[in-house]
Amino acid sequence: MNTLYSFRRCPYAMRARMAVRYCAVAVNIVEVSLKAKPAEMLALSGKGTVPVLNADGRVIDESLDIMRWALAQNDPQDWLRKDDPAAQSLIAALIEENDQVFKVHLNHYKYAERYPERSMADYRADGEVFLRKLDDRLEGGAYLLGDQPSLADVALMPFVRQFAHVDREWFGQAPYARLQGWLQRFLESALFTAVMAR
Repeated sequence: MNTLYSFRRCPYAMRARMAVRYCAVAVNIVEVSLKAKPAEMLALSGKGTVPVLNADGRVIDESLDIMRWALAQNDPQDWLRKDDPAAQSLIAALIEENDQVFKVHLNHYKYAERYPERSMADYRADGEVFLRKLDDRLEGGAYLLGDQPSLADVALMPFVRQFAHVDREWFGQAPYARLQGWLQRFLESALFTAVMAR
């Protein structure tokens, strides 16, 4: 049996759970307490971070790799855009910018008291560069690559959600109407509500 070690509110674990559920792959999800990580998870991956997947003895401990593992088995809406190399490049570029750049700004914004050298508003402005880029992309359709969700949408959504939740009032009146609508569609989707159920 495939086992996925997860933490409900972790954005990396969130995107892994969404992919696994979308692909309808049989996986036993173990909710981990970050204060008392299970020995069996630590034995699989010395990193000690979620998510960790034990797929019949194969250990995958990067969220994006878990998503790709699931999609390789079943991808009914073609999240990977298998026959479109340009779309694949765009997906990769968006995820890389999210994971390498936006995530740093998100951490600084969310935990601004840990980084007193600049203000919370400064860190938010850094993150807004990416929000603007995503909002502009959504001019072409309901999702980042048009009218159907892709791997990029699902890989980025938990991080945009986290950014929005730092100051919901600010995000609600920020000039990113398309991005706000995109996020809300995900938050209300059957896929997201299912993976967030306690």
